[in-house]
Amino acid sequence: MSELDLIITNVAVVLAGESEPQRVDIGIKDGKFARLEANLSPELAETVVDGRGRTAFPGVVDAHQHWGIYNPLPEDVVSESRASAQGGVTTALSYMRTGQYYLNKGGDYADFFPEVLELTDGKAVIDYAYHLAPMSKKHISEIPSLVTDHGVTSFKVFMFYGSHGLHGRSTDQSSFLMTPEGERYDYAHFEFVMRGVQKAREENPEIADQISLSLHCETAEIMSAYTKMVEEEGTLTGLPAYSASRPPHSEGLAVTIASYLAHETDLPTINLLHLTSRKAVEAALTMAAAFPHIDFRREVTVGHLLADCDTAHGVGGKVNPPLRPREDVEALWGFLLDGKIDWVVSDHACCKEELKFGDPKDDVFLAKSGFGGAEYLLAGMVTEGSKRGLSFGRIAELTATNPAERYGLGATKGAIKVGMDADVALVDTDHTWTVRAEESESTQEYTPFEGAELKAKVTDTFVRGQQVMTDGVVTTEPVGRYLSRPTA
Repeated sequence: MSELDLIITNVAVVLAGESEPQRVDIGIKDGKFARLEANLSPELAETVVDGRGRTAFPGVVDAHQHWGIYNPLPEDVVSESRASAQGGVTTALSYMRTGQYYLNKGGDYADFFPEVLELTDGKAVIDYAYHLAPMSKKHISEIPSLVTDHGVTSFKVFMFYGSHGLHGRSTDQSSFLMTPEGERYDYAHFEFVMRGVQKAREENPEIADQISLSLHCETAEIMSAYTKMVEEEGTLTGLPAYSASRPPHSEGLAVTIASYLAHETDLPTINLLHLTSRKAVEAALTMAAAFPHIDFRREVTVGHLLADCDTAHGVGGKVNPPLRPREDVEALWGFLLDGKIDWVVSDHACCKEELKFGDPKDDVFLAKSGFGGAEYLLAGMVTEGSKRGLSFGRIAELTATNPAERYGLGATKGAIKVGMDADVALVDTDHTWTVRAEESESTQEYTPFEGAELKAKVTDTFVRGQQVMTDGVVTTEPVGRYLSRPTA
């Protein structure tokens, strides 16, 4: 029997703690990194893969996806996990909730979540986990059991859901949320969710720092008023209109409210999701200074770093919060380069063309919110980050190490390090190509990145040492596993 199952040779490896790649071979045994040394003998392994001079990044831990939001969950897991593998993603954390979309049902998570796990089992080509959103009082009471019985250590609040439509106009929220009669999804509910998460932390002190709450920070009342103003004025259309209808100060205000509630409830593990603007990040930094005892983490998406509302390809770029003008894109890069952003995600939410667009097709307020993007995550970060002076080591931290550590995966995921899962993305850092939606494994037929020129490309992806993409071709073998957190 060989000492190693696999050696990946002829690669420059982005090792944990190193800013620049190192010329070492990657030795893998039983799905784990076993040896990281120069010039490993090919005789040590059953299989040797020539990395062809590529740069080996730790497999991306994409901490923000939405499997099954618009398509049947089992089908979405198959196609969108394959699209993820195209982007070097080896672990996806997907948001899930009761209500319209996803499984289109209400009820307790004791019944709902096992069904989610059953529907996704044996279908993904990458590893995966779920964040859950407590939508009702009963869900809050279930938080401790979700932690201990199912390994769910991260939860979510959608701050605008209580009185603003998912896609941009106010609607009847009772049918959308499918919450019990007489219950409200409002600031009081958010407070009690925080108290529920904190209770779970207190009951599980050994893993408390890995139990957290994430918040989508937008303010319904501001958005409702501005949506009406933008539509009545009629001077803006498309993505600029949508950005104006959900203005940046709506994000900033919600960040402030969420932060004070975290202070009030003694919940120190708060994640502020997909911040899109200078005002949003400035509000987040102000709150971090005001409440230094809260361990805030700040997230941005690759979409908000690559595209702006004026140049993105069509209203297919509608997403919540919206794509912003170029000055906000540049502000996000500035914060990222200054170390003020903790991780970068895709917010991948596949929505097929037949569902995405309304009639007329160019009316942004009739379109559904969300689009895919996991397949461009690592290539986009290498392309844009490199020209801005971002080191490969920092890109690895932003796309893998930091989210893995926060979300209870840090023992096994997020770094190329002996003993950890052998998740690897090989990137040709000198390959110029043009984004075409038709070349994606996703079932989404469009992308706001259409026509964008990227200067790096993921060529090969390994999940626990199993090659799930070879020279750009993704396997059909569903090797992915559900990850009960924290992993060990």
